[in-house]
Amino acid sequence: MATAFFQQYKQHYKTNLKLAFPVVVSQLGHTLVQTADGIVVGHFAGTVALAAVALVNSIFIITLVLGIGVAYGLTPLIAQHNGRHEHRQCGQLLMNSLLINIVTSTVLFVAVYFGSMYLISHLHQSAAVVQQARPYLFLLGLSLLPLMIFNTFKQFAEGLSFTKQAMMVSIWGNVLNICLGVIFVKGLFGIRPMGIAGVGYSTLIDRCVMAMVMAVYVFRSARFKSYLTGFGVSALNWLQSRQILKLGLPVGLQYFFEVSAFGGATIIIGQIGVIPQAAHQVAINLSSITYMMASGVAAAAAIKSGNYFGQREYQLFRLSAISSYHMVLVFMSFTALIFALANHLLPWIITSDRQVIAISANLLVIAAVFQLFDGAQVVGLGVLRGMGDVNIPTIITFLAYWVVGLPVGYWLGIQLHWGVNGVWYGLTLGFMVAALLLYFRFTTFGKKQFIGTRPEQLASEIDVIG
Repeated sequence: MATAFFQQYKQHYKTNLKLAFPVVVSQLGHTLVQTADGIVVGHFAGTVALAAVALVNSIFIITLVLGIGVAYGLTPLIAQHNGRHEHRQCGQLLMNSLLINIVTSTVLFVAVYFGSMYLISHLHQSAAVVQQARPYLFLLGLSLLPLMIFNTFKQFAEGLSFTKQAMMVSIWGNVLNICLGVIFVKGLFGIRPMGIAGVGYSTLIDRCVMAMVMAVYVFRSARFKSYLTGFGVSALNWLQSRQILKLGLPVGLQYFFEVSAFGGATIIIGQIGVIPQAAHQVAINLSSITYMMASGVAAAAAIKSGNYFGQREYQLFRLSAISSYHMVLVFMSFTALIFALANHLLPWIITSDRQVIAISANLLVIAAVFQLFDGAQVVGLGVLRGMGDVNIPTIITFLAYWVVGLPVGYWLGIQLHWGVNGVWYGLTLGFMVAALLLYFRFTTFGKKQFIGTRPEQLASEIDVIG
């Protein structure tokens, strides 16, 4: 029985894992930039600077994920057109996406510079933390433009199932970011110590280099020539731009609702104290690594779902989607075990402050539980995005995080005085609600979209997930 169950998914495990692994590493690049900043600051600039990084990242990540979401609107469209062998359309979509992302990054920078600068001064945070946060926030805002350009070409290549190149660029980009961060923060090779601003400069330089390398790769690689025939200024048109935005904006909102819930949690915890806020940042950095790995599996699920949706292959679509659920649940169970067993050791990666480590250790035990729900919900979002279903999932994420997760976290953490642990219990509940509702949406909406497909395909539907 178990052998037969495995055999029906075996090929999809292989295909999705092969596609997902480079995406996982590439997705980690976004998180590792923030994590690297935290590590460098935590070890070389002190606890107050680490709390400033936590405050800035909790605000900046909101604009970051909005941009990433808009850029992501390109991928399912590319996957669907590629599934139908419409290569010229892919180049046209790339041109429209590039313009959209440049405009989006400009708007987001203005929002960061004027909105976030004002916001951090009115959140009742420590004055020392706010003072150090300002220059770091400004430099991260400037890095949005090169990051969005990088994401344009990254999502284009990944939509065509070429995922390894963005992975390599992300790896070397993070190496560069860490090296420059240490040099600038510590003040090596005759450079004056810059403190927290140093990691801002290293991130800006890193993202500029990554954007240039990824663009050169796409334009010079022979494998993309047939797809780039439609690329050019003449390809700009409102219809395709609207298609991208119709998918990208809701995806951006999905990211926004989840990440802003963590941002809101950071602000709530900031009212408890600097030490809990720094501990929250440590635990978030560590759990974000596993989340981005799950997000890579979800991105691969979106690509394959888009391919099979474009081909109208329901059975393959269903098997591929369920195999992605299996993969992410196994992976998140493994990392949950690591978090639970090494909860007192892992925080040392980021900080040596024993008070921060003690609180972080408790949070990592909670993170071990919510990872399972987090992995399931992100795969559900990925599968639905592949089909172009983004509006209802956006509502689900809003309800899960802002109607359930954050209010319950505030009630437990502040009103009942459970502290930072209570805030994280609320977030865990939000993840659980999101995971269950998104899986229900996948099973019902997926079947509905393939009505009219060949009867023999629908007859072979598989309803088992574990």
